[in-house]
Amino acid sequence: MGKVGAGGGSPAGLSALLAGAGLLVLCAPGSCGGGSCCPPRHPSAAPRWAPTPGGLPHQGPRGRAPAAPLPQLGRPLFAVAPGDRALSLERAPGTGAPVAVAPRSGRKRRSGEDLEKAERGEGTSRSPRGVLRDRGQQEPGTPERDPDKATRFRLEELKLTSTTFALTGDSAHNQAMVHWSGHNSSVILILTKLYDYNLGSITESSLWRSTDYGTTYEKLNDKVGLKTILSYLYVCPTNKRKIMLLTDPEIESSLLISSDEGATYQKYRLNFYIQSLLFHPKQEDWILAYSQDQKLYSSAEFGRRWQLIQEAVVPNRFYWSVMGSNKEPDLIHLEARTVDGHSQYLTCRMQNCTEANRNKPFPGYIDPDSLIVQDDYVFVQLTSGGRPHYYVSYRRNAFAQMKLPKYALPKDMHVISTDENQVFAAVQEWNQNDTYNLYISDTRGVYFTLALENVQSSRGPEGNVMIDLYEVAGIKGMFLANKKTDNQVKTFITYNKGRDWRLLQAPDTDLRGDPVHCLLPYCSLHLHLKVSENPYTSGIIASRDTAPSIIVASGNIGSELSDSDISMFVSSDAGNTWRQIFEEEHSVLYLDQGGVLVAMKHTSLPIRHLWLSFDEGRSWSKYSFTSIPLFVDGVLGEPGEETLIMTVFGHFSHRSEWQLVKVDYKSIFDRRCAEEDYRPWQLHSQGEACIMGAKRIYKKRKSERKCMQGKYAGAMESEPCVCTEADFDCDYGYERHSNGQCLPAFWFNPSSLSKDCSLGQSYLNSTGYRKVVSNNCTDGVREQYTAKPQKCPGKAPRGLRIVTADGKLTAEQGHNVTLMVQLEEGDVQRTLIQVDFGDGIAVSYVNLSSMEDGIKHVYHNVGIFRVTVQVDNSLGSDSAVLYLHVTCPLEHVHLSLPFVTTKNKEVNATAVLWPSQVGTLTYVWWYGNNTEPLITLEGSIAFKFTSEGMNTITVQVSAGNAILQDTKTIAVYEEFRSLRLSFSPNLDDYNPDIPEWRRDVSRVIKKALVEATGVPAQHILVAVLPGLPTAAELFVLPHQDPTGENKRSAEDLEQISELLIHKLNQNSVHFELKPGVQVLVHAAHLTAAPLVDLTPTHSGSAMLMLLSVVFVGLAVFVIYKFKRKIPGINVYAQMQNEKEREMVSRVSHPESRPYVPQTELRRPGQLIDEKVESQLIALI
Repeated sequence: MGKVGAGGGSPAGLSALLAGAGLLVLCAPGSCGGGSCCPPRHPSAAPRWAPTPGGLPHQGPRGRAPAAPLPQLGRPLFAVAPGDRALSLERAPGTGAPVAVAPRSGRKRRSGEDLEKAERGEGTSRSPRGVLRDRGQQEPGTPERDPDKATRFRLEELKLTSTTFALTGDSAHNQAMVHWSGHNSSVILILTKLYDYNLGSITESSLWRSTDYGTTYEKLNDKVGLKTILSYLYVCPTNKRKIMLLTDPEIESSLLISSDEGATYQKYRLNFYIQSLLFHPKQEDWILAYSQDQKLYSSAEFGRRWQLIQEAVVPNRFYWSVMGSNKEPDLIHLEARTVDGHSQYLTCRMQNCTEANRNKPFPGYIDPDSLIVQDDYVFVQLTSGGRPHYYVSYRRNAFAQMKLPKYALPKDMHVISTDENQVFAAVQEWNQNDTYNLYISDTRGVYFTLALENVQSSRGPEGNVMIDLYEVAGIKGMFLANKKTDNQVKTFITYNKGRDWRLLQAPDTDLRGDPVHCLLPYCSLHLHLKVSENPYTSGIIASRDTAPSIIVASGNIGSELSDSDISMFVSSDAGNTWRQIFEEEHSVLYLDQGGVLVAMKHTSLPIRHLWLSFDEGRSWSKYSFTSIPLFVDGVLGEPGEETLIMTVFGHFSHRSEWQLVKVDYKSIFDRRCAEEDYRPWQLHSQGEACIMGAKRIYKKRKSERKCMQGKYAGAMESEPCVCTEADFDCDYGYERHSNGQCLPAFWFNPSSLSKDCSLGQSYLNSTGYRKVVSNNCTDGVREQYTAKPQKCPGKAPRGLRIVTADGKLTAEQGHNVTLMVQLEEGDVQRTLIQVDFGDGIAVSYVNLSSMEDGIKHVYHNVGIFRVTVQVDNSLGSDSAVLYLHVTCPLEHVHLSLPFVTTKNKEVNATAVLWPSQVGTLTYVWWYGNNTEPLITLEGSIAFKFTSEGMNTITVQVSAGNAILQDTKTIAVYEEFRSLRLSFSPNLDDYNPDIPEWRRDVSRVIKKALVEATGVPAQHILVAVLPGLPTAAELFVLPHQDPTGENKRSAEDLEQISELLIHKLNQNSVHFELKPGVQVLVHAAHLTAAPLVDLTPTHSGSAMLMLLSVVFVGLAVFVIYKFKRKIPGINVYAQMQNEKEREMVSRVSHPESRPYVPQTELRRPGQLIDEKVESQLIALI
């Protein structure tokens, strides 16, 4: 899974506002990409069988789409939305023609003339295995054709009552949205748009309104503003009279609101751009709006005023309260991002969503884009240890981790359904790639058991995962699924929520009554279960609550599901038997509560007729609905399916205006149905009448009666059945074996007790079975299979563990860490728990239930702490240990080492950290020409260089997930000279003591020395040292020309040093820091050892000041003369490659500075090392 996510095969957008709104959206392939035809859809409005990528999307029953966006379609299509009407079409750019689609591969398209012949029984016919043969050639050895079982087609063409209206002036418009309120309303609204593919925006729009069921239309552009360009049409789901139009945000951001079904409008300007809307399920004026800059707004006045709720809200992760589960109807659930990029689950009231009034139902952070609120359940995901963990809250109680079989190890999960107080989930386990396993939960959604393995999945056009699972409408517990077995995909059916599955029996005969030879399990009927990408089209499989026994789908007969030789099939007895009704794909619609089936062929050619069946697909009659053939783009029927009016949208030619054909079916009925026109029909599964623990009898209209049903006539009688083993599924931790028994899995210990079980109390001891949720059986074996209350036996503590709440072994200094104590067995109510945090603090608890939310503790120091927990009761004890690493964030690393060193001299390098104490660290050192690093647990190392030149040293410090590094360059010479420099006090006033300033001033000092002495620049390096008073180090270095000759000798370096000191003592070296600020450079003294930034508690400059005061008091000048080589000295200002940061101790200015005469300059061999002069201020 990746994340818990929202369902939907298309981007989210029009959300719940389209639910039941009768909205038809006409767009063509590719229009989603433009954005004008496919706004984002909110999860609650998604077609609930189409999960998004990497999410745990809620899909819903039967592929019904309560509210959907403007979907993209791959053909001019015909469809009526199931319950909620919407459809999309877009004509090809530049031509105005409907976009046609090529036939499916492997399928021969037949002409209209061929079809006519086939319908009359002439020409060729196709065998059930897809082999074309001449109708007159009977296969040898096969039974005779049975005319009574053939699908009958009435060849006489009848005429339907219809009228046509053209949307004049909109021939260039290539998108349309249509809304029909239905439920005895005669108003239809149509918004047409011209989408410019080159500009990527809408350039024109028109709004049309009909008040006579679509016979005539009035253009309303003058009422909304002649220059106003409209982009979307929204309808309130609880009051269809309330309409909302959204203007194109590229021109203006405004809303047009109507409360009289679009007759008049009021315009309101917005200060934000709407990306999606979510209407309240009960309150008609309450709306949530999500803006393009990820802010969530609310309105309690149907969009007339807006209030900011929350910023940084995750797209499509906001929900209204669910009635019954939330006490406050204005409660909002949302997922928001924190400033550091984490996601958290928040709830607040619509009118009072301040920081102080927000609640966090789930402790801590959750995975991004993972919140789902659906019915009685809330789902979130939290990844730890590289594995996703899923949590559920039932009826807004505390979250519990969802329990799958121990070694399922899911990598992806999708919530398919939460109907009837149960969670149906598709889980992709660690060893699956293109299949998922179906799991079904207990009532709380915590414990899951396997329902079906290896269900086929695919990717939708938006990259979303599509699970081949379909819930049949009107029959509780009935599902169809495509399972992959032995690399073949086969269709299975269940009548008891996945407890038992079987293959579909193929029809006995084909379309013409020829026998079909198909023997189970080698051959069966296979169906395509994918719902349409447009949730408001009929799709390739359809069922209705108002016609519970009728299922229409496309598929094939054979050993596996195929994309070729597709035919249309119908079942009128809830999937027990099937009949072939067409040899090519048709859109089949339910009219008059399923009493009449309407079929229209999928074709890119213009058509003028359709087919009607009054007897559940056994026979079909041809009806013409227009005198001129029409390129059909879509169909919209009145919501509620109670009336018999339908509007067909299309074009007479590729460049004509939109043609709206109103079709009235009333004339095909003789009268309204009476009681004697119905017969009883009993639901069954291969003769078994007890389905989900009850016998159900439905009323069906007799096939020979052509009366109109009107209101839903499927009244049902139900009688409970006696419970049998078939009414029970295996409980969590149990698996069904070949003998039908549920036995414990190898990883499950049935004797383990609930942690809440205490001596003297009772718990439910599982029998290995649990009754299928929503099963209504009574008596029988129910008592035998139901879990029994049992007294909790006293047990010694066993299986004690202590872990952190997030599963990590690290905690941050000064922050709460939550420790969880887990116990597999033991009397938790009468147990003493002692916890020692390892930092001198310990606590005790009298029972484990008081620690359910974890133990919070704050560590004030860094380090590795040994956390121990001891559990004791009267029967024994157990203990556990956790080694917790407490750290604080590492902010900066500074590598401290000499600037210059001598060859074969040991050099110390130290990594100085800020802050200095951060916990357990690993140091990785790279130096010289080494190709492999040196890894240490200490912050300093020593090394030597055996040759002259420039060398780079890098240290990387690993602290938890963070790695910081610093790099320095060190120069290696055989010999050199060094002299400490001081400056006139005014320089300190301009010293900010940062690395950049020191580097720049070092360059200026060097330039002044070169100009004053004439010494070549290659012999001089200057490094201004950290801290105050300002001091610097002057290095006199040997130089070798590129030929390797003329290298300076020790005597040459001595002469250069004397010249430099002479000029410094004569105050000849100075520079201008800024206009009017002259700085003198003095010779302070010669150093006796490398100037290394190592000691954090001493300052070389401070010690120099102290000695200077003593020397002044004694009136004695200390003279240094070097007679031997001086060890390495820092090359800092010129050789530095990386920026540095230091925290230094400031010291006062010295009152006097020593004067070093040129005659007193010593050679290194005559110098006694003095530590005072070798120490610099520590770099932190």
